[in-house]
Order: sequence, then structure tokens, then C-alpha cells
Amino acid sequence: MGKKIDIAGLVKKYVQIAIGALIAAIGLEIFLIPNNIIDGGVVGISIMASAVTDLPLGIFLVALNIPFLIYGAKKIGKRFAITTMVAICFLSFWSAIFEPFTRFTSDYFLATIFGGIIDGIGVGLIMRAGGSLDGTEIVAIVMDKRTAFSVGEIVMFMNLFILSAAGFLFGWDKAMYSLVAYFVISKTIDVVLKGLDEKYGIMIITTKEDEVAAAILKDLGRGVTKIHGEGGYEGDQREILYSVVTRLEVGSIKDTVRSVDPRAFITVNEVYDSVGGHMKSKK
Repeated sequence: MGKKIDIAGLVKKYVQIAIGALIAAIGLEIFLIPNNIIDGGVVGISIMASAVTDLPLGIFLVALNIPFLIYGAKKIGKRFAITTMVAICFLSFWSAIFEPFTRFTSDYFLATIFGGIIDGIGVGLIMRAGGSLDGTEIVAIVMDKRTAFSVGEIVMFMNLFILSAAGFLFGWDKAMYSLVAYFVISKTIDVVLKGLDEKYGIMIITTKEDEVAAAILKDLGRGVTKIHGEGGYEGDQREILYSVVTRLEVGSIKDTVRSVDPRAFITVNEVYDSVGGHMKSKK
């Protein structure tokens, strides 16, 4: 039998992409573009190309992303390429709808901040659904595997050239506003992807695993998972405790563990997403 298709999941996914593209288009067409402030990546290149040629933004969004999507389909996977193409088409559609609207504000600072926040929310929703609006990220992901640079560093390097080009086209003050907008968009995307209530994975190595687990449950109301481990030096058997808590609870769980076992080894790692399970704390 073939793989069962989750129709409801697909509908939810593409509705989220459509809403994300709608929000992103509002940020671009109502705030950023009318004030000659651009985003990074292919979107930024498309905005400049549209300004120079007076052709609709959507034409360049689709045309400039096609080579990246073909490349991405081969290197990353067809599913990501298809989802990204759908997101780009939605953004092109909504961009055409909002393009005739007058700009909401002529204050460059306000346009930068609010346009960046709104655009970032839209892009973040699209990324949560597994898509993207920027073909340059595909190149960055592939280059990350072949170079010593991270995806973020490669994207930033490419965007420095794009934002510099905006300086020659729109003026250096607009380029600087564009850099601020890019920063605001990036931070807003992080908030959408991680959530306002960030989660952290806590790993605890202790000789008093039962007492520590009971204390965490009592003090924070958090569940704990025991992972079997073995010491690399002495080869002794031990149980490693793992729990997921919110940012505000990190300090509390450290205090709880140390109150039971001052010699416990604790590591804290940021959790970007979690699916299933329960994250309930006591009332």
C-alpha cells in the first residue's frame, strides 16, 4: 500500500503559508517598499529590480527564485522546493493585491520597525510550515556542508552585497534603514519560530537520579525522562535525567538539582521546537 496522505495536515500547512504570505506582503507593500527600504535575499533583489524596471514585484520573485528552487529540489528535496514555490506564488499574489495601496507612514524609522516586524511574522509562519521565500538560503544550506561557514554567516555575507546595492540605488540612508529592517525581520522570525515562551532541554548527570527526579516533579511539576548512560572513563552505569522547561524555570531547576546533589553536572540547550508529549507545570 502507498503512503497515506494527511489531507487535513496539508490543508493546514498551505493555509498557514497563505496567511504568512499575506502578512509578509502587508509589511513589504504598505511599509517597506513605498519608503525604498528592502529586505535581504531574493526578495531584496526583486524589490530593486521592480523599482528599476517598473514591473510588478511578483514577476521577479518567481523568476529569480526558479533557478534556486531547481537546485534546491536536487540538493535538499522536492517537498521543500514545492512548499517554497507555493509560498513565493502566494507572496506574489498578495503583493499584487496590496501594491496599489498607499503607504501607511512616510516616517522611515516607523516604516522600518513596523514593516520589519510584520514581514518577520509572515516569513516566520511560512518557515514554521516548512517553506521559505528566499532562494539564497538554499545555496547557503548546500554551501554549509562544503565550507567552514554556517548558514547564517553565508546568508549575512550575501545580504551585505544586496544591501550595499540598495545604497547605490536608493541612497545610503535607505541602505542603513534596510539593514535595520533586516535585523528586525530576523529577530521577529526567531520569535515566531521559537515562541515567546522559549523552551530549554535540561540534561542532568547525577548519582542521586531518583531523588533529583522526585524533587523536580515536586518543586516544578515537570516530568523527567531517564536515559541509560555509561561513564566514559570509569565505565560505571548511571541514569541521565532529561527534562524540558521554559526559560523562566531554568534557574529554578538548577537550584532544585543542586539542593539534592551539589555535585550534579547540568547542561542547558535551547529547544527550537517540540511535538507531542506534555509540558505541564503545577498550578
